[in-house]
Amino acid sequence: MSPRRNRPRGGAKPDRRDDGGERYGLERTEDWRGEEWVVRLISGGGAAKRYRCPGCDQEIPPGVPHVVAWQQYGSVDDRRHWHKACWNARDRRSARLQRSRNGPRY
Repeated sequence: MSPRRNRPRGGAKPDRRDDGGERYGLERTEDWRGEEWVVRLISGGGAAKRYRCPGCDQEIPPGVPHVVAWQQYGSVDDRRHWHKACWNARDRRSARLQRSRNGPRY
């Protein structure tokens, strides 16, 4: 008896893109503050640089899965890298006041 094949037979590989050119499960659009945002999930293996999360103002180190979001009709420079939890809680967070390192904490 020969071993079972776990691979599908056939020479053609399925196309992983739909008609819109987006990859399944990796990009989606969301409505936030009356505008359309493109949201892309980045895996830990795909995160090679350090980024600053605008939601919590903390650093996202390399190798940590996170979310990249930008306005649908915005430029490439408008992309922002968020922690997943910060992106999901963006409506519950208040605007954070940016202070210098020597500024008072009150």
